[in-house]
Amino acid sequence: MPYTVLSKRNLIQLVEESHVWGWDDPRMPTIAGLRRRGVTPASIRNFIEAVGVGRANSVVDPAQLDFAIRDDLNDKAPRYMAVLDPVELVVETWEKGHTDLLDASLWPHDVPKEGSRQVPFTRRLYVDRSDVALKPPKGWKRIAPGVEVRLRYAYLLTITGIETDADGTITRVTARHDPESRGGVSPDGRKVSGTLQWVSAEHSVAMEGRLFERLFTEAQPGQNGDYINDLNPDSLVTLTVHGEPALAKLPPGTHVQLERTGYFFSDPIDSAAGSPVWNRVVPLKDSWANAVGVHLQPGRDQLSPYWGKLCRWKYNLCEEEFFGGVGFGRWGG
Repeated sequence: MPYTVLSKRNLIQLVEESHVWGWDDPRMPTIAGLRRRGVTPASIRNFIEAVGVGRANSVVDPAQLDFAIRDDLNDKAPRYMAVLDPVELVVETWEKGHTDLLDASLWPHDVPKEGSRQVPFTRRLYVDRSDVALKPPKGWKRIAPGVEVRLRYAYLLTITGIETDADGTITRVTARHDPESRGGVSPDGRKVSGTLQWVSAEHSVAMEGRLFERLFTEAQPGQNGDYINDLNPDSLVTLTVHGEPALAKLPPGTHVQLERTGYFFSDPIDSAAGSPVWNRVVPLKDSWANAVGVHLQPGRDQLSPYWGKLCRWKYNLCEEEFFGGVGFGRWGG
Protein backbone atom coordinates (compact mmCIF):
# COMPACT_ATOMS: atom_id res chain seq x y z
CA MET A 1 0.00 0.00 0.00
CA PRO A 2 1.21 3.55 -0.59
CA TYR A 3 2.00 5.91 2.33
CA THR A 4 3.47 2.90 4.18
CA VAL A 5 6.86 1.37 4.94
CA LEU A 6 7.15 -2.32 5.81
CA SER A 7 10.93 -2.72 6.02
CA LYS A 8 11.91 -3.92 9.50
CA ARG A 9 14.96 -1.67 9.37
CA ASN A 10 12.77 1.37 8.73
CA LEU A 11 10.21 0.38 11.35
CA ILE A 12 12.93 -0.14 13.95
CA GLN A 13 14.28 3.33 13.18
CA LEU A 14 10.82 4.87 13.65
CA VAL A 15 10.57 3.25 17.09
CA GLU A 16 14.13 3.80 18.31
CA GLU A 17 14.20 7.45 17.25
CA SER A 18 10.79 8.05 18.89
CA HIS A 19 9.01 9.14 15.73
CA VAL A 20 6.17 6.94 17.03
CA TRP A 21 5.15 5.76 20.51
CA GLY A 22 6.31 2.21 19.92
CA TRP A 23 5.48 -0.93 18.00
CA ASP A 24 1.83 -0.62 19.06
CA ASP A 25 1.48 2.98 17.91
CA PRO A 26 -1.90 3.12 16.08
CA ARG A 27 -0.15 4.67 13.07
CA MET A 28 2.23 1.73 12.66
CA PRO A 29 1.56 -1.00 10.04
CA THR A 30 1.89 -3.73 12.67
CA ILE A 31 -0.67 -6.11 14.14
CA ALA A 32 -0.15 -4.48 17.56
CA GLY A 33 -0.68 -1.02 16.07
CA LEU A 34 -3.79 -2.03 14.14
CA ARG A 35 -5.22 -3.74 17.22
CA ARG A 36 -4.64 -0.69 19.43
CA ARG A 37 -6.18 1.58 16.82
CA GLY A 38 -9.30 -0.57 16.87
CA VAL A 39 -9.07 -2.33 13.50
CA THR A 40 -10.95 -5.64 13.75
CA PRO A 41 -9.62 -9.02 12.57
CA ALA A 42 -12.70 -9.50 10.39
CA SER A 43 -12.07 -6.27 8.51
CA ILE A 44 -8.47 -7.30 7.78
CA ARG A 45 -9.62 -10.70 6.48
CA ASN A 46 -12.25 -9.03 4.28
CA PHE A 47 -9.63 -6.63 2.96
CA ILE A 48 -7.27 -9.49 2.07
CA GLU A 49 -10.04 -11.41 0.34
CA ALA A 50 -11.03 -8.32 -1.63
CA VAL A 51 -7.47 -7.75 -2.82
CA GLY A 52 -7.26 -11.32 -4.07
CA VAL A 53 -4.22 -12.90 -5.69
CA GLY A 54 -2.72 -11.45 -8.87
CA ARG A 55 0.07 -12.53 -11.17
CA ALA A 56 2.03 -9.30 -10.83
CA ASN A 57 2.93 -6.87 -8.07
CA SER A 58 0.26 -4.24 -7.59
CA VAL A 59 -0.55 -1.23 -5.42
CA VAL A 60 -3.69 -1.28 -3.27
CA ASP A 61 -5.27 2.00 -2.27
CA PRO A 62 -5.52 2.41 1.55
CA ALA A 63 -9.11 3.57 1.00
CA GLN A 64 -9.96 -0.05 0.27
CA LEU A 65 -8.87 -1.05 3.78
CA ASP A 66 -10.86 1.86 5.22
CA PHE A 67 -13.94 0.63 3.39
CA ALA A 68 -13.50 -2.87 4.83
CA ILE A 69 -13.24 -1.42 8.35
CA ARG A 70 -16.40 0.67 7.95
CA ASP A 71 -18.27 -2.25 6.46
CA ASP A 72 -17.37 -4.49 9.42
CA LEU A 73 -17.99 -1.91 12.17
CA ASN A 74 -21.33 -0.73 10.77
CA ASP A 75 -23.32 -3.37 12.68
CA LYS A 76 -20.86 -3.75 15.59
CA ALA A 77 -20.42 -0.17 16.81
CA PRO A 78 -23.36 1.49 18.61
CA ARG A 79 -24.04 5.15 17.82
CA TYR A 80 -23.38 8.06 20.16
CA MET A 81 -23.03 11.81 19.80
CA ALA A 82 -20.00 13.98 20.50
CA VAL A 83 -18.62 17.35 19.41
CA LEU A 84 -14.95 17.65 18.48
CA ASP A 85 -14.74 21.44 18.05
CA PRO A 86 -17.51 22.94 20.20
CA VAL A 87 -19.42 26.18 19.73
CA GLU A 88 -22.03 27.21 22.28
CA LEU A 89 -25.64 27.21 21.09
CA VAL A 90 -28.21 28.88 23.34
CA VAL A 91 -31.89 27.98 22.89
CA GLU A 92 -33.47 31.28 23.92
CA THR A 93 -36.99 29.85 24.16
CA TRP A 94 -35.93 27.02 26.50
CA GLU A 95 -36.60 27.43 30.23
CA LYS A 96 -33.43 28.01 32.26
CA GLY A 97 -32.52 25.06 34.46
CA HIS A 98 -34.92 22.68 32.74
CA THR A 99 -33.61 19.35 31.38
CA ASP A 100 -35.46 17.12 28.93
CA LEU A 101 -34.31 13.49 28.69
CA LEU A 102 -34.68 12.24 25.13
CA ASP A 103 -34.58 8.65 23.92
CA ALA A 104 -31.87 8.05 21.33
CA SER A 105 -31.41 4.76 19.49
CA LEU A 106 -28.04 3.02 19.61
CA TRP A 107 -28.51 1.60 16.11
CA PRO A 108 -29.67 2.93 12.74
CA HIS A 109 -32.76 1.52 11.06
CA ASP A 110 -30.74 -0.74 8.73
CA VAL A 111 -29.03 -2.61 11.60
CA PRO A 112 -31.35 -5.25 13.11
CA LYS A 113 -30.43 -4.55 16.72
CA GLU A 114 -32.28 -2.92 19.58
CA GLY A 115 -31.14 -0.60 22.32
CA SER A 116 -31.27 3.03 23.31
CA ARG A 117 -29.93 5.53 25.79
CA GLN A 118 -31.16 8.87 27.12
CA VAL A 119 -29.52 12.15 26.17
CA PRO A 120 -30.16 15.35 28.18
CA PHE A 121 -31.38 18.46 26.35
CA THR A 122 -30.85 21.85 28.04
CA ARG A 123 -30.83 25.54 27.24
CA ARG A 124 -27.06 25.57 26.57
CA LEU A 125 -25.75 23.11 24.01
CA TYR A 126 -22.57 22.45 22.06
CA VAL A 127 -22.55 22.00 18.29
CA ASP A 128 -19.61 21.46 15.99
CA ARG A 129 -17.88 24.56 14.64
CA SER A 130 -17.73 23.05 11.15
CA ASP A 131 -21.54 23.07 11.09
CA VAL A 132 -21.76 26.86 11.55
CA ALA A 133 -21.36 29.43 8.76
CA LEU A 134 -22.00 33.19 8.78
CA LYS A 135 -21.97 33.32 4.99
CA PRO A 136 -22.94 29.82 3.91
CA PRO A 137 -22.12 28.52 0.42
CA LYS A 138 -24.84 27.50 -1.99
CA GLY A 139 -26.61 24.34 -0.87
CA TRP A 140 -25.59 24.73 2.79
CA LYS A 141 -27.91 22.67 5.05
CA ARG A 142 -26.42 23.41 8.44
CA ILE A 143 -26.40 26.35 10.84
CA ALA A 144 -26.64 29.80 9.26
CA PRO A 145 -28.60 32.99 10.03
CA GLY A 146 -32.34 32.39 9.67
CA VAL A 147 -31.96 28.71 8.74
CA GLU A 148 -34.02 25.96 10.38
CA VAL A 149 -32.13 22.80 11.36
CA ARG A 150 -32.92 19.57 13.17
CA LEU A 151 -30.98 18.46 16.22
CA ARG A 152 -30.86 14.68 16.12
CA TYR A 153 -33.40 13.06 18.48
CA ALA A 154 -34.29 16.52 19.83
CA TYR A 155 -36.07 19.56 18.31
CA LEU A 156 -36.23 21.75 15.25
CA LEU A 157 -34.36 25.02 15.77
CA THR A 158 -34.52 28.30 13.89
CA ILE A 159 -31.24 30.20 14.08
CA THR A 160 -31.74 33.77 15.34
CA GLY A 161 -28.14 34.96 15.60
CA ILE A 162 -24.45 34.11 15.29
CA GLU A 163 -21.95 36.03 17.43
CA THR A 164 -18.25 36.48 16.68
CA ASP A 165 -15.25 37.99 18.42
CA ALA A 166 -12.99 40.77 17.14
CA ASP A 167 -11.11 38.32 14.93
CA GLY A 168 -14.28 37.04 13.32
CA THR A 169 -14.20 33.70 15.13
CA ILE A 170 -17.68 32.35 15.87
CA THR A 171 -18.25 32.29 19.62
CA ARG A 172 -21.97 31.67 20.12
CA VAL A 173 -25.14 30.76 18.25
CA THR A 174 -28.66 31.65 19.40
CA ALA A 175 -31.85 29.94 18.31
CA ARG A 176 -35.48 29.30 19.18
CA HIS A 177 -37.04 25.85 19.23
CA ASP A 178 -40.35 24.43 18.07
CA PRO A 179 -41.85 22.71 21.16
CA GLU A 180 -44.08 20.55 18.95
CA SER A 181 -41.10 18.97 17.23
CA ARG A 182 -39.83 16.84 20.13
CA GLY A 183 -37.94 13.87 18.80
CA GLY A 184 -36.96 15.80 15.67
CA VAL A 185 -40.32 15.39 13.90
CA SER A 186 -41.92 18.06 11.71
CA PRO A 187 -45.39 18.63 13.23
CA ASP A 188 -46.79 20.16 10.04
CA GLY A 189 -44.81 18.02 7.62
CA ARG A 190 -42.38 20.75 6.58
CA LYS A 191 -39.03 19.58 5.24
CA VAL A 192 -35.90 20.36 7.25
CA SER A 193 -32.78 19.15 5.48
CA GLY A 194 -29.99 19.59 8.02
CA THR A 195 -29.69 17.13 10.93
CA LEU A 196 -26.84 17.81 13.36
CA GLN A 197 -25.19 16.11 16.31
CA TRP A 198 -25.06 18.01 19.61
CA VAL A 199 -24.48 17.60 23.35
CA SER A 200 -25.73 19.42 26.44
CA ALA A 201 -23.11 21.88 27.67
CA GLU A 202 -24.02 21.20 31.31
CA HIS A 203 -24.03 17.40 31.03
CA SER A 204 -21.32 16.74 28.44
CA VAL A 205 -18.15 14.92 29.48
CA ALA A 206 -14.74 16.13 28.28
CA MET A 207 -12.60 13.24 27.00
CA GLU A 208 -9.38 12.93 25.05
CA GLY A 209 -9.74 12.20 21.35
CA ARG A 210 -7.00 11.17 18.94
CA LEU A 211 -7.37 11.64 15.20
CA PHE A 212 -4.88 9.55 13.21
CA GLU A 213 -3.90 10.22 9.61
CA ARG A 214 -1.38 8.46 7.41
CA LEU A 215 2.13 8.38 8.79
CA PHE A 216 3.70 9.71 5.57
CA THR A 217 2.79 12.50 3.18
CA GLU A 218 4.27 10.79 0.13
CA ALA A 219 2.82 7.73 -1.57
CA GLN A 220 6.33 6.23 -1.81
CA PRO A 221 8.25 7.36 1.31
CA GLY A 222 11.93 7.96 0.68
CA GLN A 223 11.67 8.06 -3.09
CA ASN A 224 13.22 11.54 -3.16
CA GLY A 225 15.64 11.08 -0.28
CA ASP A 226 15.46 10.11 3.38
CA TYR A 227 12.05 8.64 4.13
CA ILE A 228 12.08 10.32 7.56
CA ASN A 229 11.65 13.65 5.74
CA ASP A 230 8.32 12.37 4.42
CA LEU A 231 6.81 11.85 7.86
CA ASN A 232 3.44 13.55 8.19
CA PRO A 233 3.61 16.20 10.98
CA ASP A 234 -0.17 16.02 11.30
CA SER A 235 -0.43 12.23 11.53
CA LEU A 236 -1.74 12.64 15.09
CA VAL A 237 -4.07 15.37 16.30
CA THR A 238 -5.06 15.29 19.98
CA LEU A 239 -8.13 17.22 21.06
CA THR A 240 -10.81 17.40 23.72
CA VAL A 241 -14.01 15.63 22.74
CA HIS A 242 -17.24 16.77 24.40
CA GLY A 243 -19.43 13.67 24.47
CA GLU A 244 -22.79 12.69 25.85
CA PRO A 245 -22.69 11.24 29.39
CA ALA A 246 -23.16 7.61 28.27
CA LEU A 247 -19.82 7.66 26.45
CA ALA A 248 -17.86 8.11 29.68
CA LYS A 249 -19.36 4.91 31.12
CA LEU A 250 -18.07 2.62 28.37
CA PRO A 251 -15.14 0.32 29.24
CA PRO A 252 -11.74 0.30 27.48
CA GLY A 253 -11.71 -1.62 24.23
CA THR A 254 -15.16 -0.48 23.09
CA HIS A 255 -16.04 0.43 19.51
CA VAL A 256 -18.53 3.25 18.86
CA GLN A 257 -19.58 5.40 15.97
CA LEU A 258 -19.67 9.09 16.79
CA GLU A 259 -22.45 10.22 14.49
CA ARG A 260 -21.37 12.21 11.43
CA THR A 261 -17.74 11.92 12.60
CA GLY A 262 -16.33 8.41 12.42
CA TYR A 263 -15.67 5.12 14.16
CA PHE A 264 -13.76 5.34 17.43
CA PHE A 265 -12.16 2.84 19.83
CA SER A 266 -11.47 3.43 23.51
CA ASP A 267 -7.73 2.92 23.93
CA PRO A 268 -7.16 -0.29 25.92
CA ILE A 269 -3.95 1.08 27.48
CA ASP A 270 -4.55 4.76 28.19
CA SER A 271 -8.27 4.62 29.02
CA ALA A 272 -9.40 4.55 32.64
CA ALA A 273 -12.74 3.95 34.31
CA GLY A 274 -14.93 6.99 33.65
CA SER A 275 -12.25 8.59 31.47
CA PRO A 276 -11.91 6.84 28.10
CA VAL A 277 -9.39 7.95 25.49
CA TRP A 278 -10.89 7.66 22.03
CA ASN A 279 -8.78 6.59 19.05
CA ARG A 280 -10.36 7.28 15.69
CA VAL A 281 -10.31 4.02 13.76
CA VAL A 282 -11.51 5.50 10.49
CA PRO A 283 -13.60 8.54 9.48
CA LEU A 284 -17.00 8.01 7.91
CA LYS A 285 -15.68 9.31 4.60
CA ASP A 286 -12.23 9.25 3.05
CA SER A 287 -11.22 12.92 3.08
CA TRP A 288 -7.49 12.22 2.56
CA ALA A 289 -7.65 11.86 -1.21
CA ASN A 290 -9.46 15.16 -1.61
CA ALA A 291 -7.13 16.90 0.86
CA VAL A 292 -3.73 15.83 -0.47
CA GLY A 293 -4.50 14.04 -3.73
CA VAL A 294 -3.57 10.45 -4.45
CA HIS A 295 -1.74 9.78 -7.70
CA LEU A 296 -1.45 6.12 -8.62
CA GLN A 297 -0.53 4.97 -12.08
CA PRO A 298 -3.58 3.27 -13.66
CA GLY A 299 -2.98 -0.46 -13.82
CA ARG A 300 -4.69 -3.78 -14.07
CA ASP A 301 -5.49 -4.24 -10.40
CA GLN A 302 -5.19 -0.74 -8.94
CA LEU A 303 -7.79 1.40 -7.29
CA SER A 304 -7.72 5.18 -7.37
CA PRO A 305 -9.87 7.81 -5.61
CA TYR A 306 -11.90 9.79 -8.09
CA TRP A 307 -14.28 12.47 -6.84
CA GLY A 308 -14.41 10.74 -3.48
CA LYS A 309 -15.33 7.33 -4.97
CA LEU A 310 -13.36 4.15 -5.47
CA CYS A 311 -13.16 3.39 -9.18
CA ARG A 312 -11.77 0.17 -10.53
CA TRP A 313 -9.73 0.90 -13.63
CA LYS A 314 -10.21 -2.53 -15.18
CA TYR A 315 -13.98 -2.67 -14.83
CA ASN A 316 -14.75 1.05 -14.56
CA LEU A 317 -17.04 0.39 -11.63
CA CYS A 318 -17.63 2.72 -8.69
CA GLU A 319 -18.11 1.90 -5.02
CA GLU A 320 -21.83 2.61 -4.96
CA GLU A 321 -22.52 0.37 -7.95
CA PHE A 322 -20.08 -2.48 -7.34
CA PHE A 323 -20.26 -2.92 -3.57
CA GLY A 324 -23.94 -1.99 -3.36
CA GLY A 325 -24.89 -4.74 -5.78
CA VAL A 326 -22.87 -7.77 -4.71
CA GLY A 327 -21.39 -6.90 -1.35
CA PHE A 328 -17.76 -6.70 -0.32
CA GLY A 329 -16.57 -10.07 -1.63
CA ARG A 330 -13.65 -11.53 -3.53
CA TRP A 331 -12.69 -9.64 -6.67
CA GLY A 332 -10.27 -12.12 -8.19
CA GLY A 333 -6.98 -11.48 -9.96
